[in-house]
Formats: sequence, C-alpha cells, structure tokens
Amino acid sequence: MTTLEQPATLTVATFGPSFGAEILGLDVASASDAQILALRAALVEHKVLVLRGQTLDDAAHIEFGRRLGDLTAGHPVHDSGHVAPEVYALDSQDNGFADVWHTDVTFMERPPMGSILRPVVLPAHGGDTNWADSQLAYESLSAPVRSMIDGLTAVHDGNREFGHYLARTRGGRGNVWDGKEVTALVPVEHPVVRVHPETGRKGLFVNPGFTSHIVGVSEAESRGILDMLYAHLTKPEHIVRHRWQLGDLVLWDNRSTSHYANRDYGTEHRTMHRITLRGDIPVGPN
Repeated sequence: MTTLEQPATLTVATFGPSFGAEILGLDVASASDAQILALRAALVEHKVLVLRGQTLDDAAHIEFGRRLGDLTAGHPVHDSGHVAPEVYALDSQDNGFADVWHTDVTFMERPPMGSILRPVVLPAHGGDTNWADSQLAYESLSAPVRSMIDGLTAVHDGNREFGHYLARTRGGRGNVWDGKEVTALVPVEHPVVRVHPETGRKGLFVNPGFTSHIVGVSEAESRGILDMLYAHLTKPEHIVRHRWQLGDLVLWDNRSTSHYANRDYGTEHRTMHRITLRGDIPVGPN
C-alpha cells in the first residue's frame, strides 16, 4: 500500500492588500517536498514571497532553486566571475544596480518564470526593493484601454543595457541560455499583455528597462502608450516594498510582476545574489 504525503500548510502573513506575503517559520534548507510544492503554489498566488532567517550560501541557494524548478544560467551575458554559473551577483562596487523598473531578462525569447534573491552585503540604510503587480495594474485599467492593448506586441532589447558589455568585455561570447551560447542580443517580440500560464490572468508585460517600442504604431504613439502603461503600473497602490535584512530570501513571479531596487545608499556597499527559474515563451490573449 502506498502512503501519499499530505499537502503541506504554510504559515502565510500577507503584507500587501492585493499581493506579497511573508512565509513564517519555514527553513528552506530542510523543507519537505510537500512544503516546496506549497511554496511554489504560494508564489503563483502571492507573486512575491519573503522568508526571513535563512542561512544559505550559494550552493544551498542553488539547491533550493532546483527543488522549485529548472535553473537558468545566472544571466545570459553577464559574467559574475567568482560565483557559480547559476548565480548573478549584483555588486554596487561593480555597477551592480537595478534602479530602473524591469522584469528580469525579458530581452530573451524565453524569460525566467521566477527569481530568487538573497542579500550578501547590505548598507546600513536603504537599498529596499519594490515590486509592482502587473496583473492588478492591467485589471485596473479602463475597459477601452485594455481592449486596445490586448492585441499589441512590443520589442524587448537587451543591447541598451548589456550589448556593449557582451561585445567588449565578453568578446561576443556570453553564457548558455536555453541550450545556446549567447553571441548577440537579438531584439525579441513579446505581447504587451501576457496571459499567466498557470492562472490565466492577464498582466502588463512591458517594462522601462528592456522594452524599446511597440510594433506597428508610430514612434510617438509607441512612446505615448508605453509612458501611460509605465505610469499606471507603478502607481503606489500597485506596489509592495521590502526592507532587506541579512538572512532574507525573496522569491517573485516574473510573469506577474516588475521590480525596482532603490539606489539610495550613496557609497555604501550592497551585494545581492540572484538565481532564476527557467520559464516559457510569453503568450498574449487569443
């Protein structure tokens, strides 16, 4: 007779009115398979999950990520050097900032479905991270605007941020992403409105960091539409904010959020280590 493990129950404390939650009392290094499954479901439901008091090094960070899903390279082109290939190290002493609203790696055909971030060095003050709920932002648009953007496609281009680095620093040889070595950042097209593959909810899938323009409209129209969507996405009622402590671990769903790291700590040092979970090709409304 086979005994099936019962579904795990997590202690969840929401910290935003519509999304974001802290998972209480869970040590991810010793979590059961059922708890990992419950955590994966909570990630989809709450979009941003905070776990405090975790004692992870890079190896444990990677092992936890593998229990949640397949891992990507740390970044398509960036070489973090001293860390494992699955880790992207954002070091403020090496221009490792994220102070523009973005969703991770949307300039690739298959962006990561989720990210898992932990602090390594923190400033005494500042360096908070903010997340915007792209689904709530879409749903709070007026019906005529939703109807207009449902059929639009946008171009995402990583060259503005990483093209020079790939060509000059890496000599045109990036990392392996989706089984191929990245030798050029060819702009890709994604739907302006993404349908979440697990929930079916629609959300905005454009971001100031990597979206260059909307296909099939004039430059002025593209700029006007994108500026409107960015302003709406980042309204305070669509945002939660996290103040970091050492030992924190934060997971977020890239299919339903954008994020921004405050660069308000002057010359103090801030280093964060991130891994990403392999995703799928974004799909828009039918």
